Amino acid sequence: MHLSIVIPAFNEELLIGDCLNSIQESINANSEFDFTHEVIVVDNNSTDKTAELAKLAGAKVVFEAINQIGRARNTDASVATGDWLLFVDADSLLNPSMIVDILQMIESGKYVGCGSVMYMPDLPWWSNVALQLWTTLSVTFHWASGALVVCRADAFRDVGGFNQELFAADEIDLSQLLKKWGRKHDLKFTILTRHPLVTSPRKVKLYTGREMAAQLLSVLLSPRKTLQNKKKLPIWYDGRR
Repeated sequence: MHLSIVIPAFNEELLIGDCLNSIQESINANSEFDFTHEVIVVDNNSTDKTAELAKLAGAKVVFEAINQIGRARNTDASVATGDWLLFVDADSLLNPSMIVDILQMIESGKYVGCGSVMYMPDLPWWSNVALQLWTTLSVTFHWASGALVVCRADAFRDVGGFNQELFAADEIDLSQLLKKWGRKHDLKFTILTRHPLVTSPRKVKLYTGREMAAQLLSVLLSPRKTLQNKKKLPIWYDGRR
């Protein structure tokens, strides 16, 4: 089995090193499994040292000029050679136990893919409530968060990858498509819960509660118009780091 680990990255010089180190440590800790891997970072038009640092860490770096999360992930996947794809955000950290769960899921032959629950350190109470609500929805409906999506490469390509008409929530759309593909092939899509993905709480620190609430309200009141318009999604695209 060949695993392609793909990382979309826009101006991630502060965190890309830790992400790549966590990947290497997790891979090294699981050498007993029979698999090979590659690491691909897509530089999504960064203006900092993201690409340089990724190359120094040994990752393959490709370039995507248009700032869009789904497009960046699709660009990564287009050059991937693995029969399985593992998408992880640059502000997240893999861990060896999670990789065990992922590899066991793959080796079982019962799944088209998976997502994972998340852990964000040092959250204020209201953010922790929101995260727990998302976790419940994710586990109940088998919706992956964009921070981690794992799937068969053939299934990903068959369903058309991430929907580039969406500037956010494209991971939920992909989850739905993978579940549908999986049902046709007697395969399941699941959410891993034993070893959460550690991901950055930086949005909570960079944006006020009012800004976060306004963004959520916009998505809830007008999901299609909001999710298809980058200008209406500042928390994803205004570039704060």
